[in-house]
Amino acid sequence: MLDATTRSGGTATASPRAAATELAVAVPASAPPGPGGRGTRVLLSPWSRLSLLVLLLAAAATCVLLFEPQRLLAHGWPPQLNGASAAVVFAGAYGLCTVAFVPRPLLNLAGGALFGSQLGIGTTLVGTVLGAGIAFGLGRMLGQDALRPLLRGRLLKAADGQLSRHGFRSMMAARLFPGVPFWAANYCAAVSRMGWVPFLVATALGSIPNTAAYVVAGARASAPTSPAFLIAMACIAAPAVVGAVVAWRKRHHIRGR
Repeated sequence: MLDATTRSGGTATASPRAAATELAVAVPASAPPGPGGRGTRVLLSPWSRLSLLVLLLAAAATCVLLFEPQRLLAHGWPPQLNGASAAVVFAGAYGLCTVAFVPRPLLNLAGGALFGSQLGIGTTLVGTVLGAGIAFGLGRMLGQDALRPLLRGRLLKAADGQLSRHGFRSMMAARLFPGVPFWAANYCAAVSRMGWVPFLVATALGSIPNTAAYVVAGARASAPTSPAFLIAMACIAAPAVVGAVVAWRKRHHIRGR
């Protein structure tokens, strides 16, 4: 800020206070970061976060191999838990088990055996969305920044572009047709630029047919010749066949990109 010129035509001069203010604004003071600041940057770097994600997933997979939680859900269920409280606990355990790579078909069968068809379908769907959301969040926060620069191959770029531009329909197809493991679809979507809402909505809607078929099969496993069990098995087999045919027809289209 300059002082007003004198009436006699003298040149304007900057006041000492204004000059000091302008200098402070133009050159902000910034102290060099110390060891604590450098350590924080290292801990929050993309590769450090990715390493944490790998450690968490490795620990989860190890726990699954050692304790086999899918068997505990089916055979070691606490007898004092029943009704709504049991459904809530099972849905939470279901979500955590899917993050730890427990196959969803086993969990769906356990849900049908424990709760029957109707309550079992609702409970397993809630657990499905919960587990998918946890995995998506972990992948997005801990793995996306480190892995996105590595998407250089043609197939990887094509898959990333499909998930990023057509997230809802791509995730619907991945959930409707078996072939892509549940956990793999979660983490691939997290690395892409797919939004939270398309991912969760497509997961909820696309998981209904396959989940319901496994739950009904688990609920009717004691009567393998019953119509309900046979229809459920047919509903399990049909999407697998359709998915294999679609993948076979799309293989040239993906490779040509």
